[in-house]
Amino acid sequence: MGRVPPPHTNLRRVPVQRRSAERLARILDAGAGLLDEAGYEQLSTRAVADRAQVPIGSVYRFFPNKRALVDALAERNLELYAERITGRLADIPAREWGAAIDAVLDEYLAMKRTVPGFTLVDFGPPAPLVDSPDEANRRVAGRLATLLADHLGHVSGGRGGGTAGPATGAGGEPGPLLVPDGGAGGGPAATDDAGLLRTVLVCVVAADALLQLAFRTDPSGDPGLIAQTRLVVRSYLAQVLG
Repeated sequence: MGRVPPPHTNLRRVPVQRRSAERLARILDAGAGLLDEAGYEQLSTRAVADRAQVPIGSVYRFFPNKRALVDALAERNLELYAERITGRLADIPAREWGAAIDAVLDEYLAMKRTVPGFTLVDFGPPAPLVDSPDEANRRVAGRLATLLADHLGHVSGGRGGGTAGPATGAGGEPGPLLVPDGGAGGGPAATDDAGLLRTVLVCVVAADALLQLAFRTDPSGDPGLIAQTRLVVRSYLAQVLG
């Protein structure tokens, strides 16, 4: 059975009992499987209820519509992604940013190939809101900036947008990193290092666009385009980090 979303998900009703949490997990699992089979446009709450073997009222108890269900699925994906990266980074020494970036890309590729529904809904819905098309990428960047702080160090947050060497706090250690609201799972809601967050956001947006192309070309991900994605991100970070 899949994982339930974290407590801060904007659910109509947050499960407090094990049975309710398991039912929510079944609903999300059903939605993920149907996304792979039929796509977002054909997804319906009725089909989700049938697949999860729950009354339709159970779906509406948690979600007002399929968009809300997909949002919760995207958030669950981000939590799983963060956990997988955290496990990988634990074995990578601080400031070894190349290995850290490889871990970030490798875990994304593994989820793209194995996690149900992830192809259409990774960290955001397949049809983003018109007024906030970059919301998912910003949410991912905020989370990654926190996870990668020790490996990327501080980056100058100057207005010019050019490259700069890393900046450190007292004793040569990275200074405090705060991320946008919702990006750190309970962390502070502002940043004193806009440069680091911006650098990670550039990497996320660039990699997202290139990997979308790689998986449109090949269901398993075009190896050449994946290699180019890795090269683009590494080359950019080499310039920024010095």
